[in-house]
Amino acid sequence: MRPLFLLLAVAPMLAMAQDITGRWVTIDDNTGKRRSVVEIGITNGKAHGRIVEILDTAKVDKTCEACTDDRKGRKVLGMEIIRDMVKDGDEWEDGTILDPDNGKVYDCKLWVEDGQLQVRGYIAFFFRTQTWVRE
Repeated sequence: MRPLFLLLAVAPMLAMAQDITGRWVTIDDNTGKRRSVVEIGITNGKAHGRIVEILDTAKVDKTCEACTDDRKGRKVLGMEIIRDMVKDGDEWEDGTILDPDNGKVYDCKLWVEDGQLQVRGYIAFFFRTQTWVRE
């Protein structure tokens, strides 16, 4: 009876640990400081992420002048930076991520590892992976 109870108690925590939805704090690669909060949701089977908070108050009104798509000139706060991610096993892929600092759009892959979101942006064989933490 105890093993079944333990399984029932732990299963929801394991499912949440692998869930990419929710609010994630982005971390600056160079300084290690918290930069923003991105909220990831799923609509029609595709994951999307939007910047819902910018932690540096001096950058709250920043716009993406370097963007070359529909986001050009728009405020970064509230901007959708993750688009059209599709679940494939334990990973989400085949979507894109925008770096609002330089306006570049990268192919993207997302997965949860040790309760943290791994965010990989890549072009061909070149990639960079960031670790985001749950808010």
